[in-house]
Amino acid sequence: MLFRKRTLILMLIDALLINLAAFGSFYLRFDEGIPLNYYQTYYQTAIGGTILYLAVFYVFGLYNRLWQYASTGELLSIVYAVSVGTGGTVAVVYFYGISNAATLTYIRMPHTAALLLWLAMVFLIGGSRFIWRILQENTLDRHVPGSQKQVLIVGAGDAGVLAARELKNRNYRDGRPVGFIDDNHSKQKLQLLGIPVLGTRIDIARIVKGHNVDEVIIAMPSASGESVREIVQICEKSGVILKIMPGVYDIISGDINVNPIRQVQVEDLLGRDPVSVDLEEVAGYVAGETVFITGAGGSIGSEICRQIARFNPGKLVLLGHGENSIFDIEQELRVEHPGIDYITEILDIKDREKVFLIFKRYKPGVVFHAAAHKHVPLMERNPEEALKNNVVGTQNLAEAADQVKVKTFVSISTDKAVNPTSVMGATKRTAEMLIQSLDLRSQTKFVAVRFGNVLGSRGSVIPTFKRQIAQGGPVTVTHPDMVRYFMTIPEAAQLVIQAGAMGRGGEIFILDMGKPVKIVDLAKDLIRLSGFQPDVDIKIQFTGIRPGEKLFEELLTAEEGVTSTKHSRIFVAKPNGIDVKLLEELTHVIRERGSFLTRDEVIELLQTVIPTFRKKVEKVLVNH
Repeated sequence: MLFRKRTLILMLIDALLINLAAFGSFYLRFDEGIPLNYYQTYYQTAIGGTILYLAVFYVFGLYNRLWQYASTGELLSIVYAVSVGTGGTVAVVYFYGISNAATLTYIRMPHTAALLLWLAMVFLIGGSRFIWRILQENTLDRHVPGSQKQVLIVGAGDAGVLAARELKNRNYRDGRPVGFIDDNHSKQKLQLLGIPVLGTRIDIARIVKGHNVDEVIIAMPSASGESVREIVQICEKSGVILKIMPGVYDIISGDINVNPIRQVQVEDLLGRDPVSVDLEEVAGYVAGETVFITGAGGSIGSEICRQIARFNPGKLVLLGHGENSIFDIEQELRVEHPGIDYITEILDIKDREKVFLIFKRYKPGVVFHAAAHKHVPLMERNPEEALKNNVVGTQNLAEAADQVKVKTFVSISTDKAVNPTSVMGATKRTAEMLIQSLDLRSQTKFVAVRFGNVLGSRGSVIPTFKRQIAQGGPVTVTHPDMVRYFMTIPEAAQLVIQAGAMGRGGEIFILDMGKPVKIVDLAKDLIRLSGFQPDVDIKIQFTGIRPGEKLFEELLTAEEGVTSTKHSRIFVAKPNGIDVKLLEELTHVIRERGSFLTRDEVIELLQTVIPTFRKKVEKVLVNH
């Protein structure tokens, strides 16, 4: 059927309203009824107008909208459609009168009647549509009396409106909004959706007590981490449940489920801006390619897999040493992105023969190298393994990529590679130099991407803190002044992929990590978000800096400097001179004596390529 039943009903209603508007416009124009000599004009207006208006309304899409969700956009569509319809009707009546002037007694349509027709049409058609919105907004609430919580919404903006509507859409099963909080003084004592703005953030404690508030929803997606942290601390003192509306990045990354209001998380307190990705540029170098991802079962590697799967690679080859983690990410990807050819290879990147065999078998176009030994204290106790995996493993992959002419090779590095004090950091800096040296003589574009700590990655502070809190404490922090840069896992993965698209070869890309965060502040925030008070319910214990750690991390050496790129969150470090011969001698020794190297020998070897690394060999007691 050309027209659905709903459309036909609406058109019949509109036809009645059009005739009512036509009659009303002439009737109001002439106080004592329509004169006989204007009847012909009236009939032409009513008949021609009905046909024209219905046609215009159909063209403007007024019959395929859900009017219970009507907004200003729909109102403007009605105004535009009525204006076009009125102009057409006036024109038809005018030209009809001219063409029949010789045979009919005809008087033109009065200007006032035309204006009244336009006003009546806007009122009647607009009113008929918005009555659905009014009914929807005022439907009786279907809830169990006394079962809902009292909810206070922080933020009387678009997000606050969304939060209030979300609660109403659930028939207030999850709470009834009693008011808004907003720091904008011009909004005070006003109402939004019939809900009052009760005060600013300094009034939260008073309002929570006065209105028996059970839950506070923070609806400020663009607020800084400091602002969110301050509001969280105010609310926690009041003993209410805290939730938050997700920001733009949650929507982009697909983290939102059916319920967009969720518990406050540590990530919300960082206040990071959303990451923007040039989808066309990324798809240009990934789509249709065979993509290798080493360390595919790890925190960063698995997220890169998820992100890459969105860009339709020809094959996605998941390389990893741990069979369980590789199995898990493969199963997840097959469900989420079933149209891609997935291949899994259990592989130790130190196994040079297997690495070259896999590269020759699949001939990848793009490689993301995320496999690494990354735990600083653990690598201090096993320095030879850090050398073998992070240096020789990277060399194996890079040389295999060069042999099969991979287009782009992206190696993931760390801020600990800058002025390294740990074995792990020094091996990652050495790996950066290796791929830079190979880039000088290879057709493959080799780039490295440096960033700091990743929230929620395995072995990082957040999971450790959560486990300690669950056990009742204490939460252990190494030093009260220790600070680190932090980034979310999806954010880091997206920027890594974007950097790969921007690389021309030999660059070290630096990701903007925002402001460094004190570890002790992070611990306190997590304790509060868990419903406890720091140093009251859960103790914080300082354990001292561990071997290889620094109080703060850097993203650049003094010599490197930095230049900006077209992406606001990605920078490029200026390359330093690299002694290729020393690198070759280093890797030769590792291959010859790897597992037999002593701790002192490892440090001396790393000092040959990184002269500033531990000038004096440290005699550190290590428990094996």
